[in-house]
Amino acid sequence: MLKRIGLSLVALLAVLLLFALTRPDSFSVERRIVIQAPPDKIQPLIADFHRWADWSPWEKLDPAMKRSFGGPPAGVGATYAWQGNADVGSGRMEVKSAVPDKVSIQLDFIEPFEGHNTTDFVLAPKDGGTEVRWVMSGPATFVTKLMGVFVSMDSMVGKDFEKGLAQLKVAAEK
Repeated sequence: MLKRIGLSLVALLAVLLLFALTRPDSFSVERRIVIQAPPDKIQPLIADFHRWADWSPWEKLDPAMKRSFGGPPAGVGATYAWQGNADVGSGRMEVKSAVPDKVSIQLDFIEPFEGHNTTDFVLAPKDGGTEVRWVMSGPATFVTKLMGVFVSMDSMVGKDFEKGLAQLKVAAEK
């Protein structure tokens, strides 16, 4: 009886691992909001990491978080690194391009899981304001695929994007 249970568990684990291998090799999470402000008022809030404290959903999760900034104060080459508690982990961001209607950032997570993603903020006129699309995409490693069997990247990060965009709206509409 115990042998059957053991074999059943091993078979179930094998099926789970094989199923994880069939998951997509990349992921994308996107949220959007309309902000009643022009792009030239919104874009600097994104392209200057010093201003992320005004709206980022992760900035207040760890009051003791260590932050460091490098490169120019804002725009291409600006960097931001953080190290914090389990809620924020550690990582680094670098602005790769910053034009009036789009900011692209290389996002490298170190902890709790290593990950190398691209984050784009796309700004477009809409309804008398600016629609801001926050898109994060990247490769899905085996660990990401396995986690995705139980919880999607969208459900893990989507609510944070929604909170961040709502806070960006408040900051930009001041």
